[in-house]
Amino acid sequence: MNEPILGLQRDLVDEFARDARGSRVARLLSDYLARHADWKRFAQFDPAVYTRNLVARNEHFEMLILCWSVGQQSPIHNHAGQNCWMGVLEGDIEETLFAPPRDGRAGPLTVLSSKLHACGRVGFINDDIALHRVGPTAGKRGISLHLYSKPIDECNVYDETTGRVVKSRLVYHSVEGVPTGIAGTPTRA
Repeated sequence: MNEPILGLQRDLVDEFARDARGSRVARLLSDYLARHADWKRFAQFDPAVYTRNLVARNEHFEMLILCWSVGQQSPIHNHAGQNCWMGVLEGDIEETLFAPPRDGRAGPLTVLSSKLHACGRVGFINDDIALHRVGPTAGKRGISLHLYSKPIDECNVYDETTGRVVKSRLVYHSVEGVPTGIAGTPTRA
């Protein structure tokens, strides 16, 4: 099978072998988003929680399709030291950036900014930039492609009002299009 998403995976393997920082990743994702829709076979929704659907995972990166029903959003979270690219496949995705708690002190998190990522756009974040929360625009659903520069099995989740940090183990709702049987489990983007 010669699916474009498989070609994207090969290009990403080559890119990370060439440059561990992935300086061309945003362009590769943008090119894919503009021309292809074979990602749809990975899109699986759950009415209780947004889903993390694994497309590919190797030592260089992990690629997921996240499906957001109306009203769903991630908790505020970090990326465990990894780079994260997000391409919007369907709808518009809102992203709110937060300053991390200072010196582990308790207290409310500070909102730094909010961004709207339109369908077809690619965004980028890492822990040096900010923490963030993402989800579709109000009253809409959304689908986004997420690429992490190394796979992430756990991340920190932050309470907005107290700054309290909890370690969160991440799950996949499907792997290569096959449901895992996990439903309604809190996750992050």
